[in-house]
Amino acid sequence: MAAVDSFQLLYRELSRSCSVYFETLALVGALYTASKAVILLRDCCMLVRVHFLPRMIPTKKLTQRFGDWAVIYGASEPLATAYAEELARHGVSIIFVTQDQTSIRDTAASLSHSYGVESIVVLADFSLDHAASKPIKEAIRGKDIGFLVNCLDESLASPQSLIEIPEQGLLDLVNKNVAVATLITRLVLPGMVERCRGAVVNLSSGACCRPFPGRVALTASTGYMDHFSRALHLEYSSKGIFVQSLVPFQIASSGRRPSSSSSSSSPPPPPQSTEGWFVPKPDVYARHAISTLGVSNRTTGYWPHTLQYGLMRCIPEWIWVLGSRVFISLS
Repeated sequence: MAAVDSFQLLYRELSRSCSVYFETLALVGALYTASKAVILLRDCCMLVRVHFLPRMIPTKKLTQRFGDWAVIYGASEPLATAYAEELARHGVSIIFVTQDQTSIRDTAASLSHSYGVESIVVLADFSLDHAASKPIKEAIRGKDIGFLVNCLDESLASPQSLIEIPEQGLLDLVNKNVAVATLITRLVLPGMVERCRGAVVNLSSGACCRPFPGRVALTASTGYMDHFSRALHLEYSSKGIFVQSLVPFQIASSGRRPSSSSSSSSPPPPPQSTEGWFVPKPDVYARHAISTLGVSNRTTGYWPHTLQYGLMRCIPEWIWVLGSRVFISLS
């Protein structure tokens, strides 16, 4: 009985002496929980502001806000084609910049017939370096270019180790997705600055958020386009130019369209993806993404993808890398 009384007395004494520490830990826990609640509330408000309010509140026409013409680079990709069609639906005329005219000609004619806008196809051979800029300069001269859309090559989404990519194929990928996109931006930007309005949209991939096994070229290219967009927006937003980095996750498509100019060393097209709520069709994604123009300079463009990005951001990178290695070992 004396031992029990002694233990209770000791417990009361320890509790009294440690009460300050318990209260401090409780306060720290309360502050941490409150901070997480504030972050969650902020993210929910941002989700509504970026993806829902612009679709419910009427705004000025895109042609009035940015301009009458759009330059589309990478239009052989289904996502860029869908984005161009959505712009045409809003009355924006299209200039397609491509290395393979045959793959775009039918699309350009279809947009002109369906929406009554002008559509021009500019054939530019970027293997000629800076000489390829001449036909682009001639095509945009005297036009109110309000949009520039650079789209990442979809073939990068195919799992392929860096050493499996042929040397020439690797140079072509870097040239097409980094150098050419930067060059076209350089050509179009002066006119936008002169008119003090315009939008530059760089369509890349959510792969810039985390490293992906077997997709070194994709991660590197998307990382460049994402940082290029953010730096460009910081530099030119004060001049009336809105620069947006679109980082979508998986989009349903049938893979890359065949091209007569594609070399045999090019990576294989990505497999056909199943359409779903988190895997929208290109036209559905484009409709959502265009509504975010002028609202967010860096977004997934599609609110279910924003939920995916939020969940991915909660996972520490070392857990992500460990899970990727386990997935590779099991596959």
